[in-house]
Amino acid sequence: MKKKITIVGAGISGLSAARLLSPTADVELLDKADKAGGLIKCDYVAGNLFHKVGGHVFNSKNKEVFNWFWSPFDIEKEFLKTTRKAKILYNGRLIGYPLENHLFEFGKDIVTKVVSELIDIQKQNAVRPQEYDNFEDFLRSNFGETLYHLYFKPYNQKIWNTDLSKVALEWLEGKLPMPNIREIFINNIIKEEESEMVHATFYYPKSGGSQFIANRLSEGLHIQTGFSVNLIEKQNGSYLINKTIRADTIVYTADVRELANILKTDDKDLQAALQDVTTLKSNGTSNLFCECDDNDDLSWLYIPEDFTKAHRIIYTGNFSPANNLGTNRKTCVVEFSGKVDPEIMKEEIKLLPGNLSPLSYNYEPNSYVIQEKDTRQKITRLKELLQNYDFYLVGRFAEWEYYNMDKAIEASQKLSRKLTA
Repeated sequence: MKKKITIVGAGISGLSAARLLSPTADVELLDKADKAGGLIKCDYVAGNLFHKVGGHVFNSKNKEVFNWFWSPFDIEKEFLKTTRKAKILYNGRLIGYPLENHLFEFGKDIVTKVVSELIDIQKQNAVRPQEYDNFEDFLRSNFGETLYHLYFKPYNQKIWNTDLSKVALEWLEGKLPMPNIREIFINNIIKEEESEMVHATFYYPKSGGSQFIANRLSEGLHIQTGFSVNLIEKQNGSYLINKTIRADTIVYTADVRELANILKTDDKDLQAALQDVTTLKSNGTSNLFCECDDNDDLSWLYIPEDFTKAHRIIYTGNFSPANNLGTNRKTCVVEFSGKVDPEIMKEEIKLLPGNLSPLSYNYEPNSYVIQEKDTRQKITRLKELLQNYDFYLVGRFAEWEYYNMDKAIEASQKLSRKLTA
């Protein structure tokens, strides 16, 4: 008989793990939501597609991830390939992104300060990015005080809503290109667009957005939606979930902080490790779905200044024409950190460009995980102890890693190899 594996959570991590494990195991997914998708879920609002938690697209520099992703899709018929076009709203103007490659768009005083600081940094002994004590030190030491206070500090504090000196650097790995002063100067002279970031170009479904991806990955899988897991206990060598579902192995992709109240164990070390992760920090996001004016095919607009609580606009209406079938305008998602009242958001968007008109809103209690200095140590210890009991963690909220879609798939592939070895 095949091993019975139950996966808790049917977001991109759970769906990927299920498809990878299904050929050799009896796999069932459980999700508390009414449909699969997790953070990549979308709904239609009056014919327009609402990405309820940001805007999710796909690309990957990992060939294994890239090739596996396309196995259930027709890349030519079902997807569009788009070049990322991001800007920063600063002092009422749209500045190119990343900011350090568009210094030529600022005035002489700012450019002079930034260049002088970058030259001083270049003269100093080089320190590898991973050797900095925290995110704040990394930013100040690699970009200088002017750029730090102009953009990096205000924007990142808006998103993370936490002290940047407490944030560990590991979360940057594979997500942001490391700063290179030589390339900063070259890009400002020849005015070359950023091409090293994973999503400098990206793939996006012609219809249905990231929900189309979740729906296709769900095909052929055994998924119970509307199922809240509130008790996992070991009985007679196997797991019993909510006293009704039996499993030999658990793959957990949900919020790891909740496990201390869900997983029953007599192992004192495991109990302590479960308690250790209950204090991990995260931010939720409030998203206001809007109609907007045409905007020169922008993808993302970042907003560091404090004149508004919003920190970015995601122009999902530019990702595919099919996202705007209920309007003769374009659509976008305005994102705020934390829980923001819809009426406040409606007032805030009056301060933003594009003649924004609200259509719908969504609040997601957890979307951004915050890694502090000891976070990975706590998660690693917990994973080691759980594996002794055939219980595995994978995904953004289980591993407390800021995974994009491709990194979530990569993590599921690694776990699949371990379980099928």
